[in-house]
Amino acid sequence: MYNKGTIIPGLIIFVLFVTFPIWFNGLSAAPAPKPEMPPGGEKKCVESAEYMRANHMQMLNDWRDNVLRDDNRTVVEVEGKKYRKGLQQACMQCHTNKEKFCDNCHTYAAVNPYCWDCHLTPKEAASKGGTR
Repeated sequence: MYNKGTIIPGLIIFVLFVTFPIWFNGLSAAPAPKPEMPPGGEKKCVESAEYMRANHMQMLNDWRDNVLRDDNRTVVEVEGKKYRKGLQQACMQCHTNKEKFCDNCHTYAAVNPYCWDCHLTPKEAASKGGTR
């Protein structure tokens, strides 16, 4: 082989350089935050906690499409408790502190959801006298 003394160290340096973010972040990643649950609130949500962690945005998008695009305003019933479809109508009734519940995980995951472009937080809604 030609230039074996240069190619092999070059390949090793290349592999280390390309994989550096993976092993560096894997060794120094902070533990996932635990969102603050509502004080004295229900322990049961629309779905299980595991499902909600993985799929809450898809569920909210489906609810949005059902309500706004299909005019399907049916109520979701879980174990006898009824929930109206919507971020403010269902979720924010129990999870009233956006900073401690939503922002905690979204900041950790480095995502910027667009929910709050239209919706008001519970504090904003109370100060303005209603919900959107």
